[in-house]
Amino acid sequence: MCLTNDSTFPGFILVGFSDRPQLELVLFGVILCLYLMMLLGNVTIILVSLLDSKLHTPMYFFLSHLSLLDLCFTSSIIPQLLVNLGGSDKSITYGGCVVQLYVSLALGSTECVLLAVMSYDRYITVCRPLHYAFAMRPSLCHTLASVAWLSGVATTLIQSTLTLQLPFCGHHQVDHFVCEVPVLIKLACVETTFNQVELFTASVLFLVVPLSLILISYGHIARAVLKIKLAIGRHKAFGTGSSHLMVVIIFYGTIIFMYLQPAKSRPKDQGKFVSLFYTVVTPILNPLIYTLRNKEAKAAMKKILGRTLWLSEHDYQEFFYF
Repeated sequence: MCLTNDSTFPGFILVGFSDRPQLELVLFGVILCLYLMMLLGNVTIILVSLLDSKLHTPMYFFLSHLSLLDLCFTSSIIPQLLVNLGGSDKSITYGGCVVQLYVSLALGSTECVLLAVMSYDRYITVCRPLHYAFAMRPSLCHTLASVAWLSGVATTLIQSTLTLQLPFCGHHQVDHFVCEVPVLIKLACVETTFNQVELFTASVLFLVVPLSLILISYGHIARAVLKIKLAIGRHKAFGTGSSHLMVVIIFYGTIIFMYLQPAKSRPKDQGKFVSLFYTVVTPILNPLIYTLRNKEAKAAMKKILGRTLWLSEHDYQEFFYF
């Protein structure tokens, strides 16, 4: 008799990389370091964007949302991954898997839409600078950000709910390190054609469509940059744009590989290593590529840091004076 997916369900075993104990130790150290760097980088971006009035622009408004997304997305996956990598217990409760599934899918889908919105912002900046103030007015920016967040919530409510309605019939070994829709569908002991079609449709809407819009935007940006007469300006613009595009391709490409490629056609461990890119690698690259290489952001950080150090020194001197 099939086990129903309720509170009596014992939970899942996240197999992850348990068949490679030595690799687990290496991954634990690397992922822990990257996670701490990601936390520091994204928290810095959020604080700097809030505290410096010069950065109250549409670009940094969306970057703050991206940093918040990366913070929440990675925190919904990496702590559990580190626990599994650092110990012998690979289990996750059914409730924990449900929370991870809903939260990570919502945030990941939101980021897919938000990156497309950010590419539109850069397109307007480069190709329509005279219309920028109107095209990226505050009310529209808030609307676009809201659409991104709400679309992520909507897709996880549909996809995650449909996935969790499937009977797993006692199958509780997940050959992955995170609870995701594709790997949970594989555990089902019934026909999953409807779920596969729904997953494919959602993947096209949240992966293929945004990526296509981003590539179109960058195509227009590249054409505009080629018209720049100064070679230095062209080189700088291409350097920044290529860095952005590299992160976008890594993020979308790895997710497309995971969600649109038939699971049976993938080698056993390939999906796990590919998933590390969009769960660990791109969240650490985002603050480095999008903001920390930016002169405005670095100047703002120096200004805030200098002000903080001055206040600390001033308070220190007052303390000893009294």
